[in-house]
Order: sequence, then structure tokens, then C-alpha cells
Amino acid sequence: MFKGPDPNKIENWTCVMERSTELEVEMAKNYLSNLQIPSNILSKRDSAYSLNVGEMALVYLYVPDEYEEEAREAIKEWESSEHLDDEEE
Repeated sequence: MFKGPDPNKIENWTCVMERSTELEVEMAKNYLSNLQIPSNILSKRDSAYSLNVGEMALVYLYVPDEYEEEAREAIKEWESSEHLDDEEE
């Protein structure tokens, strides 16, 4: 079903984020949700091995094609504000 580490091609959906931790992708999904941008998570994480690094642990965030540009800008903004928060601590 899921082949290789690359994001799957899903009709009318675009992958806008790829990470090795579900938490980070879930936080980005919540941020997009607050901006009224629909999204879905696809996890290739192999729970049988409890891995969180490498090809068997990738998690992807998808948005409908028509929201791609808006979502990418929002994620960029979210990531930069997240790094600013880290610097303030």
C-alpha cells in the first residue's frame, strides 16, 4: 500500500509537510485547522517496531490541492514562530 519514503500521490491532495514525528505533524495540522485549512495526516510509521527515525517512521501532512499555497505559507509562518519561541526560552 505505502511504497518507499516518498509521499504518496493522492488525487486532489498535496503533501505539504514530511516529518519523522507524529507530534510535529499533528501540531501543524492543528495550526492549519485554526486557519480553516483542511488537512489529513498519512503515517508510514511502523508501529510494530516503534521506530521514530528513518524511512519506516515518516509522517506526512496533506491538504486539498486548492489550499496548497496557503498551507505552505501558513506552515512556514508557524515554523518561524516556533523557532522564535525556542530562542526566547
